[in-house]
Amino acid sequence: AWLTASLGLLALLLTTVGLYGVTAYTVSRRTHEIGVRMALGALRGTVFFSVLKDGLRLTLIGTAIGVPLSLGLIHVLSHVLYRLMPGGAPLFVLAILLLLLVTSVACWLPARRAARINPIETLRAE
Repeated sequence: AWLTASLGLLALLLTTVGLYGVTAYTVSRRTHEIGVRMALGALRGTVFFSVLKDGLRLTLIGTAIGVPLSLGLIHVLSHVLYRLMPGGAPLFVLAILLLLLVTSVACWLPARRAARINPIETLRAE
């Protein structure tokens, strides 16, 4: 049980770092676009929530794929492993909420960086 929990935490850490990297890379590639949008009147909060929404969308897609697969897998494993009880909807809800919280934290720094882009410096760089 400790090994499984440790591997689960390691997977959560790798997911967080990976999502942070993808989001930071996307923001760096879209710097010019974000600068133009802000020069045309986009609010910093709108840019912040746009980047945050993109990261959460990836998590929701992964959750929509992973939950049915894990529900199917737990029924298969309950016949193989001793004392594994299928079901546990509160545990799935808790795991999804934890994943959404970690995703929000992972996307927060790139979203904040995107909201602080100076449109004048961005347009001058081109």
